[in-house]
Amino acid sequence: MEASELLEIVARGEDSRHQFKADATNPTSLAAEMVAFANSGGGKIFVGVTDDGTIQAHDAASVSRLNQLIANAASNSVRPPINPLTENISVNNGVVVVISVPDGLSKPYMDNIGSIWFKNGSDKRRVTSREEMQRMFQSAQLVHGDDLPIPGATVADIDRDYFEAFFEKRFGSKLDEQEVSLAHILTSMRLVRDDSLTVAGALLFAKQPQPLVPAFHVKAIAFPGNDIHADKYLDSQDFVGNLESQFQDGLAFITRNLHRSQQDQGVNAQGQLEVPQLVFEELLANALIHRDFFVSAPIRIFVFNDRVEIVSPGHLPNNLTIENIKSGNSNMRNPILASYATWILPYRGLGTGVLRALKEYPEIDFVDDRDGNKFCVTVRRPAGGQE
Repeated sequence: MEASELLEIVARGEDSRHQFKADATNPTSLAAEMVAFANSGGGKIFVGVTDDGTIQAHDAASVSRLNQLIANAASNSVRPPINPLTENISVNNGVVVVISVPDGLSKPYMDNIGSIWFKNGSDKRRVTSREEMQRMFQSAQLVHGDDLPIPGATVADIDRDYFEAFFEKRFGSKLDEQEVSLAHILTSMRLVRDDSLTVAGALLFAKQPQPLVPAFHVKAIAFPGNDIHADKYLDSQDFVGNLESQFQDGLAFITRNLHRSQQDQGVNAQGQLEVPQLVFEELLANALIHRDFFVSAPIRIFVFNDRVEIVSPGHLPNNLTIENIKSGNSNMRNPILASYATWILPYRGLGTGVLRALKEYPEIDFVDDRDGNKFCVTVRRPAGGQE
């Protein structure tokens, strides 16, 4: 980093990626700052800059002391240890020490007294809520939202006829020919855990999933025009039931609110959709399978005159980016759900769904909203949805 770049950053003030400290003398305090960055996407700590942006550069002896303090804090006061990089930037007849903390791969990180810190704007805060801690364990792939047991949900909640049809299709044998109990089979399939249905088990095979997982459904609404209205809509419906039902009903909602054209078809033909149906099959299946189950919110579908939006709870997992998914990369947030969904939905589980959708219809935009903790896919309708 050049001095001019440092001064430019300082002029903009502190934010979620840049923290200023006039000095550092306490390894525990410094460790807490590094923990917050490691848990929140990474960032830089500028030692030698006050909170108001005044430069208070350090001399050679102080720089040597700081670098030793940084190394000790990172290795002895952060669990698991991290490896920050330091740069000594000459400015104002002294040096500002810049500590670069990478986004951690082994979240959650904590300080030496067991506190988990997370960035909150330009400041940091201690993580105390169960949901936040679960999400951090999820990002480290230590726990998966679809594998969580649901208190009070049991094998009795399974739609046995539906599960029997799936079992025969998936394993090539009849359920009633097995020599073990249904509970044993569901446990071995990781659909039951500690005698309770898991989130995956409920969404895939429960007779009525919503009383068990009330937030995990689909809300859809079609608006006149291109904006959300508080009290005007053309069509609105909530889709509940198992994963297959939510998919089929959500897809039907989208297609019935799009235009069709006859083109070269006969007058009795249904007509061709303005956007190929395959596009919405891929995008809706992805939303249902890869949503974040630590966020208690439904998937939302919005149909406007000029676009269709599918909004999923939870941003892209870990270090996955929009460019990654456009290249066919994937990160399986809900591995149990994904493994069985290939037998229920038009989903292949190879990370190629987005590629197929873009190949079929390139007018698709993606927004990974990490602050809002949601992922939005926007499909542009041709000519603003007009025939």
